[in-house]
Amino acid sequence: MKRLDGKVAIITGAANGIGLAAVRVFAREGAKVVLADFDEKAGKEQERALQGEGIDCKFIQVDVSDWESVQSLAKETKNVYDKIDILINNAGITRDAMLAKMTVNQFQQVIDVNLTGVFHCTKAVIPYMIEQGKGKIVSTSSVSGVYGNVGQTNYAAAKSGIIGMTKSWAKELGRKGINVNAVVPGFTETSMVNTVPEKVIDQIKAQIPQQRLGKPEEIANAYLFLSSDESDYVNGHALHVDGGIMM
Repeated sequence: MKRLDGKVAIITGAANGIGLAAVRVFAREGAKVVLADFDEKAGKEQERALQGEGIDCKFIQVDVSDWESVQSLAKETKNVYDKIDILINNAGITRDAMLAKMTVNQFQQVIDVNLTGVFHCTKAVIPYMIEQGKGKIVSTSSVSGVYGNVGQTNYAAAKSGIIGMTKSWAKELGRKGINVNAVVPGFTETSMVNTVPEKVIDQIKAQIPQQRLGKPEEIANAYLFLSSDESDYVNGHALHVDGGIMM
């Protein structure tokens, strides 16, 4: 028996990076997966490739910062797969700049996607989960949201806010059979980190007890645990997957 047999999962930001790794991990464990992403071209390409491998998945274009778009995502998922068991709030962007140079637009863009987007997606799926009497919601925070980071006022604020929302929702929804948790990744090998100069990456690695960056699959495995029946008594938790950098 696979760990997610018969489950239906929505994964946002699923066209690349950690989200795409999660699609593969969840499919391997028996889930039917909705690839939700703003990038229509990449999303459709991944849908074709994954379906070609025999994976039961569907791409749905979504703008998580837009409430109507997210409502449409939830409704279409329900129409296609008849239920929603799991939501992985993985979508995120960066617009880094020092505070003195950060524009209001740069700040708001990150808040709209990384924080408001998590609110939108969670609010959209919970009616279906409440009706079922069971569900798993996992949102992606960051170590930057715990200890702050130079040039990331917007990103750190959003990722810190995710932890606060997670704890609030866990208290509200736990009695309804819905588990709400967060994953707190450290520095991970994704396109976001690939833009960082090599010298800076070396400095980051030196601070991590394991002396390396994380792999997308390692974050996806944390999503898997928090989405499976194995985590039924885990609620309101922020699980660090960071190589020990936050010890």
